[in-house]
Amino acid sequence: MKSFTHFLPLLASLAAASPIDLTKAGLHNLFTRQDIQTPINASLPNITIFATGGTIASQGSTNTQTTGYSIGLGVQQLITAVPELLNISNIAGYQISNVGSGDINSTISLTLAHMINAELSKSSVSGVVVTHGTDTLEETAFFLSSTVNSTKPVVIVGAMRPATALSADGPLNLYQAILLAGSPAARNRGVMITLNDRIGSAFYTTKNNANTLDTFSSTEAGQLGSFVNQVPYFFYAPAEPVGRTVFDLANATSLAKVDILFAHQDMAPDLIDSAVQGGAKGLVFAGVGAGGISSKANVAAQAAFNATGVPMVASHRSADGLVPPTSDDDFIISSGYYNPQKARVLLQLGLTIGWGNEEIKEAFAKSLPVP
Repeated sequence: MKSFTHFLPLLASLAAASPIDLTKAGLHNLFTRQDIQTPINASLPNITIFATGGTIASQGSTNTQTTGYSIGLGVQQLITAVPELLNISNIAGYQISNVGSGDINSTISLTLAHMINAELSKSSVSGVVVTHGTDTLEETAFFLSSTVNSTKPVVIVGAMRPATALSADGPLNLYQAILLAGSPAARNRGVMITLNDRIGSAFYTTKNNANTLDTFSSTEAGQLGSFVNQVPYFFYAPAEPVGRTVFDLANATSLAKVDILFAHQDMAPDLIDSAVQGGAKGLVFAGVGAGGISSKANVAAQAAFNATGVPMVASHRSADGLVPPTSDDDFIISSGYYNPQKARVLLQLGLTIGWGNEEIKEAFAKSLPVP
């Protein structure tokens, strides 16, 4: 395999020539348009990339800049800058958005779910890769884990350093993601996240550090595998995560609004009413300890629930942990092992398809271990 040392000058010339910026233009009608199709080699797997932006598609003003960089590199530029990809796959690519992951919204998420399900239904397609900013990568990954129904690999990949930085991690991360999406050993493993040689389950993996390269992991469930010399090795046979629920969003055109409220000392109870009055159809508490909120906040939550029936889920603001089952008469639903951001996605999906409080409670209970 060729060295990646040619990446920076090639990227610089591409960026200077014609960077793709879809931030102002908004979403394209990509159901009928491919942005890239590489030459076909019948001996290689066919992989489709859905590009959304993020650090992996960013550039700085110097090769030492690792914060404050600009997003704007398109899927064509990402592929052209890593020509080794053509030695391992045939690539089709779609530019879904080109934004920081903090600006990923329900429109983009639904577009991804619809398009990925359609793409994986094609017998010619071996797998899918989504390039994404790391800040909310786990949310999109969990969303796709809950809305894509296929045995084929779906791999979410990003970068912690912009493409112009010394030792940029994006090129190799992307190369490994393409390898993983085309690997027969990656089938039946659900949606996966890969960065920094690690392979993790979208169901369990979270971002644990805001800055370092080795940030994505699952401290409780562990990694699925890792790359050694660009070969993916798995630690376990394929297994279904306990409690995984798959939602059919084929007819969905929008997602229910769900807010997360962070519990803390002197938590303002009126935040609950403000969220409900602002249109939230569900609430998730990033609770203290094992899902707790203050007594005043609990009174306000009970009153809001009695008045509106808005489902409420208690998660934990700590990095890991279990929120144990609540009693049958408790209006607040236990999140089990779901952290607040993943609990929000699960609650949002349930509300979107019309679930009531009991159905939502049952879905969260599925993740709880059998005593």
